[in-house]
Amino acid sequence: MHCSRRSFVKSTALIPFLPSISYSNILGSNNRLNIGFIGTGGMGTVHATSLAERAKQENISITHVCDVYKRRVNNAASITGGIPTMEYRDVLDSDDVDAVVISTPDHWHTKIAIEAMESGKDVYVEKPLSHTIEQAIKCRDAVHKTGRTLQVGPQGTSSSSIWATQEAIAKNRIGKVSWSQASYCRNSRGGQFNWPIDGDAGPNNSVDHEGYIWWDRWLGHEWGLAPKIPWNPDHFFRFRKYLTYNGGLATDLLYHRLAPFLRAIEGSNGSYPSRVVASGGTYLEKDERDIPDTFLMVADYPNEHSIVLASVMTNDEGLPTIIRGQHGTAFIDEGPKLIGQKTWESEFKSKNNDSMELVLKTQNRRGHMDNFFDAIRNGDELACNVDLGCSTMVAIKMAVESLRQDKVLRWDHLNEKVYVDSKSPQLVLADLDYYRDAGSSCTSASNTI
Repeated sequence: MHCSRRSFVKSTALIPFLPSISYSNILGSNNRLNIGFIGTGGMGTVHATSLAERAKQENISITHVCDVYKRRVNNAASITGGIPTMEYRDVLDSDDVDAVVISTPDHWHTKIAIEAMESGKDVYVEKPLSHTIEQAIKCRDAVHKTGRTLQVGPQGTSSSSIWATQEAIAKNRIGKVSWSQASYCRNSRGGQFNWPIDGDAGPNNSVDHEGYIWWDRWLGHEWGLAPKIPWNPDHFFRFRKYLTYNGGLATDLLYHRLAPFLRAIEGSNGSYPSRVVASGGTYLEKDERDIPDTFLMVADYPNEHSIVLASVMTNDEGLPTIIRGQHGTAFIDEGPKLIGQKTWESEFKSKNNDSMELVLKTQNRRGHMDNFFDAIRNGDELACNVDLGCSTMVAIKMAVESLRQDKVLRWDHLNEKVYVDSKSPQLVLADLDYYRDAGSSCTSASNTI
């Protein structure tokens, strides 16, 4: 019977009496993981370059690279030595691929992730997990059905500070958590997400031309991922400016803040919100974009705490990352450090070595991608599993829709649906079927949040 590297790694990882160190030594080259990259733009190239440099150290091989832009896929092939292709199914159908790294625009994340798992691959998918709540739930369910390993990409969930804070909160060292705050702010002269546009690129080139872009595939209109529109270089090269393909600041940046908070406060699987509201607008960056440059959100949770997040693209002075409990406060960026509340001094000291201020001990942790490899090989706990990724996605997408629809939204935990905050629950349809003049901008044609 033929045994692929993937099945060998999976089956051997289940042996209960084989320590991880001896496991690695015994398997040697057979322990190698073959990786396929799907999406080799900005983050895809960052990941591919890093792994190519550490391939021997991590015992991996990058066998395939895929992108719908010929120049990008050729560049990735030259960096990694992987076989280039513009068809992602070539990667998923290959017996020489054990796991895939998905770094496409957001609207493609879950379709490829689900198909990869159904093809027997493990998955590292960049944040956010999905573009819609419906997609996130389908991906969550697919992970549980297939039993594959899936890591979502907010690297902050691998932070030693977050893991130490999670342990401290679980031990009630700051008392009952009431509210938390964080931000992700930037500033630029050229406007956020106004990345360079390659002037020679487009779908009208011959398929052999390095500037060729498979535009229809990138849109994904065949599967309802985005509407079919004429070639638009601003949409392709600056997709984060448009709600058709992502959720703007919330999905690109605040996902990085919410996922670690949920891990620290609620545990490794996170928690779904009860109510979400957002505010903000496009105050300064008034170009073709339909995303805000200022985005503020509050998410309330069933365990009775609130999370306040802000993302501003016109001033880079952000909020400190803080989790507030009744007995004390966790300052994540400072060690992390715990400082007691004078009102509850005796309670705080009783849990914290008779001290009112202390820095938590942290343990060295491997990086987020390395944690993914360790989970495949040894069954290590994922820093951001699909349950945490999905619960984060629900709150983030609710915030996007709260601002867009100017409504306070609630989550129906039983039916896993979003409804308007009122006495008579009414399901919200994301009614994104509108376009701007001349096809210069559009938002998603999906009728799901």
